[in-house]
Amino acid sequence: MFNVGDSIFYPMHGAGSIVSIEEKEVMGKKQSYYILEMPGEVRVMVPTETAEEHGIRDVIGKNEADKVISILEQDETEMEKNWNKRYRENMDKMKSGDIYEVADVVRNLAFKQKEKGGLSTGEKKMLTNAKQILVSELALAEHSSQDVVEGLVDDKISKSYQTFRVDNIGDNTVVN
Repeated sequence: MFNVGDSIFYPMHGAGSIVSIEEKEVMGKKQSYYILEMPGEVRVMVPTETAEEHGIRDVIGKNEADKVISILEQDETEMEKNWNKRYRENMDKMKSGDIYEVADVVRNLAFKQKEKGGLSTGEKKMLTNAKQILVSELALAEHSSQDVVEGLVDDKISKSYQTFRVDNIGDNTVVN
């Protein structure tokens, strides 16, 4: 059970806080709802009975945030070549509510965006959404602003791309 003022994470929306717990009648059924305030001034109602089934959980702590940030410093994981299958795999990762998986999606799509061919329109939108979800949780975990955390995320991805892609371009040249 969560309380008013608790910081929570809600898959596909990001991190926010519980602003109230209210009794509402929806479709003829009275029940208690968490009223969540999410990034972008979005308010979401989630039944208290099924909150965990919807993936609501506590925001990660500082130690976990450091581990999430370290994912951004790694090379991309192997992704499906077919954009449609890749999109579905990434969507499943985001729906899981696992912030480590979300970080993986952000890093992988950011790498792909920097490469020739880039991202499809759907993947660009997914990257924006995944990044917002990631930044919202890291900002709460780090007790920092979203702007500062977004800068950190961009910096880590740029450095890892530089390390794993740009600096390695000449490594595969053939010498006769």
